[in-house]
Amino acid sequence: MTPPTPMATEPLLQVRDLRVSFALDDGLVRAVDGTSFDVMPGQVLGVVGESGCGKSVTMRAILQLVDRPGRITSGEIRFRRDGEMVDIARLPPRGAVMRDIRGGEIALIPQEPMAAFSPVHTVGEQIVEAILLHSHRWGEKKLGRRDARDITVGLFRDVGISMPEQRVDAYSWQLSGGLRQRAMIAMALSCKPRLLIADEPTTAIDVTTQAQVLGLLRELQAKYDTAIIFITHDLGVIAQMASYVVVMYLGRVMEQGPVDDIFHAPKHPYTRALLRSIPGLSGQTRVALPVISGALPHPFNRPAGCPFHPRCPDAMERCAAAVPRLLPVTPNQLASCFLHHDEAELP
Repeated sequence: MTPPTPMATEPLLQVRDLRVSFALDDGLVRAVDGTSFDVMPGQVLGVVGESGCGKSVTMRAILQLVDRPGRITSGEIRFRRDGEMVDIARLPPRGAVMRDIRGGEIALIPQEPMAAFSPVHTVGEQIVEAILLHSHRWGEKKLGRRDARDITVGLFRDVGISMPEQRVDAYSWQLSGGLRQRAMIAMALSCKPRLLIADEPTTAIDVTTQAQVLGLLRELQAKYDTAIIFITHDLGVIAQMASYVVVMYLGRVMEQGPVDDIFHAPKHPYTRALLRSIPGLSGQTRVALPVISGALPHPFNRPAGCPFHPRCPDAMERCAAAVPRLLPVTPNQLASCFLHHDEAELP
């Protein structure tokens, strides 16, 4: 779905018509409902949308970490490994291949590092264990515990943690929010992943530290040439970080394209509404910010047809009856909207 970029001609990751559902007592929740996108090697892909749009569930599905009773019901998650595409959706979540991919080739920076680190082990111990588990990522030489500790100290230094030799023996609750986030980035990079998933990594930290973390991620991405999927609801962060953008709503991709095209010529009404809601620096004071009318529907009360049509100012009669396909609307952009094409999926 994603047009090739100058960085490479073959995708590192291909997600095709991915669907993830949660079977609850009150009914079935379709958290991800036919999502498709590509990630190229070395690319920073931004995934945006309101809270509850399925961004994090999509990324957890890529790592086979969907919490029960959720499960991948259909679709493909094809990851390039040793020159071949492996469908992660078909791998046993606890199998040897998936354990090798998870953390080794695809790493995750979660929203809240305080919850991700064990409070009873030092952060250094936890990173050392990850390095030893995926020691083949550091070459053929068998790593010992001392080697892994030295690597951890070097990673702490790379991510800007002062006094790394001492901080490696600290517990997560002894570190500030910014240091915990840097330690989590070090852990994610500890096995030299080719794809890094950053799930709103700046949500729980202050603005100053947020700017430092974003700058750090840009530097590390350039240094290690790691592809990054950056999940956020903050379009300002996406403008700084991403080269390509996927806009999600209720588990579906509404629009995708290069960041400049999305910001300057959005095609989907939902993308336009998101961009209008960004506060400007030169706007008039005491003027209400534009908002998207309505609210996200309840998970058990999804609208028929296009999921955005109840809130869409440009909705037509057919929008309530059929789901538009995600199709090209310009040479670089794709959109799921009947304003630009007439092709629909099943009613």
